[in-house]
Amino acid sequence: MSYERPGDGRDDDGRRERGDSERPRGSAPRPVDREAEVGEPVVRGDPAVTGERAREAARFDPDDEESLAAAADTVHRFATEAVGGDDNVVMLRGAAACAALVRGHGSYKAAAEAAGDGVEVSFIRKWARVHDLPESIRRHVARGHIAPTAAKHIARVAGDARFTLAWAVLDADLTVREVRRVASAVNDDVDPEAALREEDVSPGTLRLDLPLDTYRLLRDRASIENRDPGEVVADALDEYL
Repeated sequence: MSYERPGDGRDDDGRRERGDSERPRGSAPRPVDREAEVGEPVVRGDPAVTGERAREAARFDPDDEESLAAAADTVHRFATEAVGGDDNVVMLRGAAACAALVRGHGSYKAAAEAAGDGVEVSFIRKWARVHDLPESIRRHVARGHIAPTAAKHIARVAGDARFTLAWAVLDADLTVREVRRVASAVNDDVDPEAALREEDVSPGTLRLDLPLDTYRLLRDRASIENRDPGEVVADALDEYL
């Protein structure tokens, strides 16, 4: 049985998705896909993110028939009913169930068939890819900072482009439509930075509030070294991270 990984790197038209293949000089490699087991409620089960609702977090085990049946029911209701509405946590649960079905049944098509009538392959694919996003991005989805509908488009791109686009959503307040345009451009081989600039976004621009003493030291160091404060901060963060 062949298994189509939730983040298989193709868009809904079957085209190969792309992202940044090169990392900034001095940066450490970081995972651009999910690290935890499929179906594990790492984010949904964290009280720091979801509060008391963490107790309700469901785990979907793709190797357990009973758990797979629960995942199929969850996906069917998620796809055919008004389940959750704009509830980000409920949508992440639906995404987890989609990913578990794909892993358990071996393909998007088989997963859709297991979920029953009214569940399309494209639906399974989109939400399984959201579940496959890195934890740092999924945490912002759970907190409501990134809309699940925007997360679906972030998940369409691969590599570092996922982070570039996700953080642009946070820092530039991108709309879902803008996220979709950028994701489509990236998958058409446009550089992520260039695609964002087309939306009047300056990637890498972040407003920071510093303690006054730290702020004075930063300004002093930057002036003495004839550098921009951002360069000093970048060097310090490279060493720290």
